[in-house]
Amino acid sequence: MISYPLILVNFKSYKEALGDNAIKLAKYAHEVAEKTGITIGVAPQYVDLREVSKLKIPTFAQHVDPIEPGSYTGHVTLESVKDAGVEGIIINHSEHKMILSDINFIIRKAKQLNLTTVVCADTVEASVAASALKPDIVAIEPPELIGTGRAVSKVNPNIVKNAVVGIKNVAKDVHVLCGAGITNGEDVYAAIKLGTEGVLLASGVVKSNDPYKVLLEMAYAAKRAYEEKH
Repeated sequence: MISYPLILVNFKSYKEALGDNAIKLAKYAHEVAEKTGITIGVAPQYVDLREVSKLKIPTFAQHVDPIEPGSYTGHVTLESVKDAGVEGIIINHSEHKMILSDINFIIRKAKQLNLTTVVCADTVEASVAASALKPDIVAIEPPELIGTGRAVSKVNPNIVKNAVVGIKNVAKDVHVLCGAGITNGEDVYAAIKLGTEGVLLASGVVKSNDPYKVLLEMAYAAKRAYEEKH
């Protein structure tokens, strides 16, 4: 179900994206994807993963722990999110950082379980290092811009350009997203024109007064940028 360009919406722990609100947002994403042909994935909170995944939309876990099933109270295994119906996992978000060996463990095990991996990186150097581990996707996200409404694709486009070049030089099959401050279609368009294959965002959709309208604008912008590139 995952194709590119990809718009991946992280619900984080926002109350606007919990329970019934998570279902509502996921349905909006599904409707926009059906209307535009653009893949839209969502990353709900753990308690909503199973219900959201039933909507047949690409569903991602926001994090997993680098462990095998066993006596680990309060931890989350890859097997548990796989069983809940997810298709992918976000790894090493700036709000949930991990050490390199743990990132590597999760990528390797996720491949065995046929789960898509999205590794977040906060610098060009970190994104290139992450690509060497051969995840499916690397998302470049400068943390100082997350949630600011100031999109990295416009505020500092060289970070995006350099990350794309560096990642593709190391692992040409790794897909590249960018995030941080993405709030509208113009931001998405700029990101894809810089060489990415989509965006990772959160509050720009989740905390919007009209999430459906924002997603629709973003999807059409992604479609236009991708068509111009190809």
